Amino acid sequence: MNYETLLCEIKDQVARVTLNRPQVLHALNTQVFNELEAVFTALAADPAVRVILLTGSGEKAFAAGADIKELAATDAAAGEAKARRGQGVFRLIETCGKPVIACINGFALGGGCELAMACTMRLASETARLGQPEVKLGLIPGYGGTQRLPRLVGQPMALKLLLTGEMIGAAEALRIGLVDEVLPPDKLMERAETLARAIVGMAPLAVAGCIEAVQNGGEMTLEEAIDMEAKIFGRLCGSSDKEEGTKAFLEKRSPIWTGR
Repeated sequence: MNYETLLCEIKDQVARVTLNRPQVLHALNTQVFNELEAVFTALAADPAVRVILLTGSGEKAFAAGADIKELAATDAAAGEAKARRGQGVFRLIETCGKPVIACINGFALGGGCELAMACTMRLASETARLGQPEVKLGLIPGYGGTQRLPRLVGQPMALKLLLTGEMIGAAEALRIGLVDEVLPPDKLMERAETLARAIVGMAPLAVAGCIEAVQNGGEMTLEEAIDMEAKIFGRLCGSSDKEEGTKAFLEKRSPIWTGR
């Protein structure tokens, strides 16, 4: 598919989606949301894709935030609709059933930080800068930032970042748990691809099951969550991949996954 604000390439079961509006540091406008929705819907349905990498072109930005020109012309009703639209697209990314690795190669501010938080894991360049500066515009994060940030870093730290609009570096983001690894700029995509290849080597249904259990379990009581875990475990026990995985282990060979 052809996109105006994104690049998408697929190689060896790994898709790379690149935000490509460098002139505005990949600011998230209506067209970007439409194209993110389209590409992630397509990739989620493509059995040839097992892992998705998400980044921004160049080294300056992952995504610098919402398009301020669009925001400036937004009233109350349109603002709520805009927030719900962004939330829906980011939730699609979060629940697409495949690991999405955010490769943060510069600024990830406002909506850009919210986009990164919707991904399964986050790798950051040493030059990355992250933050939620919406209070400086008289706003709060509208694409899930007030909810995902405290889940990642805890409520006190989240409130500190939200209330001050402070921008933090990669090392501090790693310390508080906002990102998972920090790499030299020239090693960021290499590390992401290494992680992706490791995941591609695992059973796809089991990978999806792990994501499902972790994401859904966080919203349940422990009793509900372990009940869900047992159901997913049982479902996978009936899969061809489980049969192949156990057989390959006993035969001391590499498994051949079919995703069934």
